[in-house]
Amino acid sequence: MFRNAAAVYLRLVRHKGRKAGASLTRHLHQTVSVLAPVLSHLHGSGLLGSGIVLASKLYMSILLQEAFPDCSLVVSPSLALASLAEVQVGVEGWLVLILHSLPRVELVQLASESDAVNLGQGFPDFPPPDFAVEAFQQAISGNFMLNQYTRAFGYPPLTKILASFFGKQLGQELDPLTNVLVTVGAYGALFTAFQALVDEGDEVIIIEPSFDCYKPMTLMAGGHPVFVALKPSPTQDGELDSSSNWQLDPTELASKFTSRTKALVLNTPNNPLGKVFSRAELELVASLCQQHNVVCISDEVYQWIVYDGHQHISIASLPGMWERTLTIGSAGKTFSVTGWKVGWVLGPDNIMKHLRTVHQNSVYHCPTQAQAAVAQCFEREQLHFGQPSSYFVQLPQALQRHRDHMIRSLQSVGLKPVIPQGSYFLITDISGFKSKIPDLPGAADEPYDRRFLKWMIKNKGLAAIPVSIFCNVQHQMPFDHYVRFCFAKDESTLRAMDEKLQQWKSDLRP
Repeated sequence: MFRNAAAVYLRLVRHKGRKAGASLTRHLHQTVSVLAPVLSHLHGSGLLGSGIVLASKLYMSILLQEAFPDCSLVVSPSLALASLAEVQVGVEGWLVLILHSLPRVELVQLASESDAVNLGQGFPDFPPPDFAVEAFQQAISGNFMLNQYTRAFGYPPLTKILASFFGKQLGQELDPLTNVLVTVGAYGALFTAFQALVDEGDEVIIIEPSFDCYKPMTLMAGGHPVFVALKPSPTQDGELDSSSNWQLDPTELASKFTSRTKALVLNTPNNPLGKVFSRAELELVASLCQQHNVVCISDEVYQWIVYDGHQHISIASLPGMWERTLTIGSAGKTFSVTGWKVGWVLGPDNIMKHLRTVHQNSVYHCPTQAQAAVAQCFEREQLHFGQPSSYFVQLPQALQRHRDHMIRSLQSVGLKPVIPQGSYFLITDISGFKSKIPDLPGAADEPYDRRFLKWMIKNKGLAAIPVSIFCNVQHQMPFDHYVRFCFAKDESTLRAMDEKLQQWKSDLRP
């Protein structure tokens, strides 16, 4: 079966007469994405060598120039999670695409092998609230019809409560049938949005540092990512930086909009930085989107996780923005149940109808029981909203304590955290170690943060994520002296972190 599947996709790419350009790039990204699990099986079965023939020599320049700017001669030991690494000419003029592991995957594997404290991956290792567990238990043991299909675009009680709850937040009267789509997590919502809206050659503005799926999803849809960076303002000596100091240059942002711009991706609170965009910043983005007739894809999965009195504002609530905004949310982040994989998109029907078409002809349907449990969680929260008993009040209070704990601990060994306004994450400046640790593992041209983390995992037993992976290859240099830590962790994990840092601190003593 797997050989046949591979052959089908080989024929798809080999097909002659396809127009050269972005269409081939899109096709190859889609093909390799679909083939990844197939290749993994073939590799594990000894049926596949180091690469697979995918395209004729005719398209080599297109692939090298546009799709794979960060080519390197590395062959993956594991093809399950892979990215295109090299394009080389094989026999008889065919191109061979070689796959290698993603940096994130490599570091997670290294952390596991080293028995390091995992502060890299963004998920809670503490239990979800009791009411969420009880809701899921009721969904799987109660009404037996919850074992069957429900409405393709969302379990009706869930779309109804989402429309009611978020309608109040956005100042809109939401129709559960036309303004709400339930997806397989926020990741599924993002993928559906890109596939529905982005056409060949469309430009998508991405604010860096950014969640690392935005670029590949743009490419898979046939679009062209255009990057604009958040830049830090100077701080006083001895003063910790804050994510609020990282801002867009209005002139630079405006220059990124062209007649080909289809969408702008906004992530607030931002991953990895933890920045919560202010009303003034959102108004700048909104005015440019309206001026250029651009759709805003607003990733707001951390909207309830904000600190220090900061307020999350949905850009769709600003004047003139509901009509051009897709607002994406996540039950996993909202109720600390990332494994349930329930997400949603809210937006106007004239845009949502295109997402429904993609959803119906791809995923079609999300698990009914998980949707039923999320519906019950939101019904409970609607009753407690704004009160001390609300999970949306309790969760950020608990995570702020964890954040402050981690900040103090990291400072003890000379790391310089950037205080986040929201999300699960903080980044920390490691530039002070460049002179202290000159001989780091890894290739000389590998970003410094990746090399530092390999050293930290092996020598200090702490795992984090390099911030450079959240940036386009050409823009990694300004970000390669930061690493990202996740503080959405149980107190036992934070204590284990403290033990590692205490040992690190003792190693620093002369």
